[in-house]
Amino acid sequence: MADFISKFKALSLKDISKATDSQFPQLSNEEKALASQFETLSTRFDEPESLTSLNESLKSKTFVAGNVPSKADLVAFEKVLPLASKWTSNDELAKNRHILRWADLVQNTLVDVPESEKLKIDYDAAIPREIKEKKKPAATGAAGAAGAAGAAAAEAKPKEASAEDKKGEPLSEEAKKAKAEAQKAKKAAKAKAKAEANAKQQAATVPPNPAMVDFRVGFIQKAVKHPDADALYMSTIDMGDAEGPRTVCSGLVKYIPIEEMQERYVVCIANLKPVTMRGVKSCAMVLCASNENTVEFVNPPAGSKAGDKLFFEDFNGEPEKQLNPKKKIWEAVQAHFSTNDKFEVTYTEEGKEPKRLVNANGELCKNSTIVKADVK
Repeated sequence: MADFISKFKALSLKDISKATDSQFPQLSNEEKALASQFETLSTRFDEPESLTSLNESLKSKTFVAGNVPSKADLVAFEKVLPLASKWTSNDELAKNRHILRWADLVQNTLVDVPESEKLKIDYDAAIPREIKEKKKPAATGAAGAAGAAGAAAAEAKPKEASAEDKKGEPLSEEAKKAKAEAQKAKKAAKAKAKAEANAKQQAATVPPNPAMVDFRVGFIQKAVKHPDADALYMSTIDMGDAEGPRTVCSGLVKYIPIEEMQERYVVCIANLKPVTMRGVKSCAMVLCASNENTVEFVNPPAGSKAGDKLFFEDFNGEPEKQLNPKKKIWEAVQAHFSTNDKFEVTYTEEGKEPKRLVNANGELCKNSTIVKADVK
């Protein structure tokens, strides 16, 4: 890497847009996916969440894609430079410390920045050290409230005892007030515990239904073959998340050419629990329709945008934040998915009319050729 840096001819700021991947070392498939993700994210560096994502990623990396420079470093640097020039407070410097370290490296190796525009990095600035906080388990919910009530009662009791034991005198007004507050807190804690128990019981009695599943429109920015699994694609998919695109692995290599995996809209399941597939964490699933011989995408309505919500008719509810694998919610509802003779994706409960997968405007999601497909 030192040899590459020493031989690399730094580009001027105005020539960054002309940079090509061929000017940099070959990246692994995983590094390519990461580089693509941050090139996309760089268009949203005006959002604090995007800068936070970059800073967190650079915490363990020298460059954007890993330990080797890439075009993504130039693209991201061009967007970061005008923002970082305005970071002057110690809080801002501390919050973006890894971005500043990386930017200083880039401006002294990859980009020829005029002296007047260079970031001035004060490495002696008195910013707080970065320390990982160890989270202490805290009492929550009813248990926390009950604990608070117990503490209040414990504080009140000594006052009561001392007041009553002291020459047999009656409770003082202060002791009476403390006792009343303790009883009130204890009663509130019991009521809260009962309410939470009822809510939990009620939630347990609600059967699995499609409203619990987070169906979303996704846009595949780029797909490559998984470096360690011949049957898997590794895609970078924008699902409208503030944190940026997700990495999704899908076993479609035998069925869909890689050319058809590029820059297209798909339907995604966004709240399945992430699964590591041959060393790569897959954070969603692409919805497909299939029969014994064919697999094809379920297509969102024309004009869809990444992140658009989709749902089955009459099931437009608030999805679970993450489906609990132990409850088998996905397996229970997916068994009722299929397609009709118009290639519309449907959910059919026994004895009821099929419900179609739609967006907020009632526009339909369809596959291309398969009737009565297995949809998953």
